[in-house]
Amino acid sequence: MFLVGIAGGSGSGKTTFAKKIIQKLDPDLSSSVALLHQDSYYLPSPPGHLRINGEGNFDHPQAFDWELLKDHLARLKRGEPVDSPIYDFRGNRRTTDVEPVGPCKAILMEGIFTLWDAEIRNLFDLKIYLNVEADIRFIRRLHRDVRERGRSLDNIIRQYYDTVRPMHREYLEPTRQYADLVVGEESDIAADVVAARVAEIALSRKLEE
Repeated sequence: MFLVGIAGGSGSGKTTFAKKIIQKLDPDLSSSVALLHQDSYYLPSPPGHLRINGEGNFDHPQAFDWELLKDHLARLKRGEPVDSPIYDFRGNRRTTDVEPVGPCKAILMEGIFTLWDAEIRNLFDLKIYLNVEADIRFIRRLHRDVRERGRSLDNIIRQYYDTVRPMHREYLEPTRQYADLVVGEESDIAADVVAARVAEIALSRKLEE
């Protein structure tokens, strides 16, 4: 099973980029490619010691359930199915609901800290970092959180200054060095390249079966 990791700051377009890749695949293959969201693997509640101004810090690496994520990725690589958690962004909590993922020919995993953990990085066959300017990422995040997550403008701005921006600079941006491919705002060509690679690997493994 071919595993692709897609990292980048909040609002960099990770989910959109991953969906572009899947859309560019032949229908017979796209149905056997799954999209895994790192956000699904937030801890049930953020650690208390990470709280800033009384609010949870969801932009720190320690806010994620790394053990569960590692277990699921390892099982997916072995061709086994997993039950991925479902995260409620309006309530800022991981729910008890799950979504079955796999077995499949390829997995695209997207998330801010997709390339953070060395053990997880070693599982990826292809590592991608989306490098998008901070002002564009902020505007995208602003529109998304108001429209889809019911956040107020004041809340979004406060969270951006308290956690999103400083955590990006300290923890997230340095993971760019681990990427095999760095993609800018014009992502269509990169999506074509990645889709072609996924199709090539899937076909070669099918012929081996």
